Amino acid sequence: MKPGDWVVYVKPKYGVAPGPRAKEVSPNRQGEGYSYVVEKYWIVAETLSDGRLKLRTRRGKEHMIRADDANLRRARWWERWYYRDRFRDAESNTMVAESLSRTATNGAEPQDRL
Repeated sequence: MKPGDWVVYVKPKYGVAPGPRAKEVSPNRQGEGYSYVVEKYWIVAETLSDGRLKLRTRRGKEHMIRADDANLRRARWWERWYYRDRFRDAESNTMVAESLSRTATNGAEPQDRL
């Protein structure tokens, strides 16, 4: 995968009240909560030399994931179409982060964002 690719990460989660996007919901043995997965729609921000990928969320958070992680895959064509707004949000956050990073390395003060 290369920077700019749209990917889906199937993130395992645990809690007492799974949200509406939760899939594969199953109760814990003790009955106190649930385990489930949620599909996350992220952008590849950077490919690192050690085989990991820096992924960026639509809200600008970054995650380091191994490129061969079984929970990571390229977005399917229909996901690219149906969830295009989520991917575009992540793309715009990637561009803002790159711009701020370039500004910081040039020694200039980052500008305030609206």
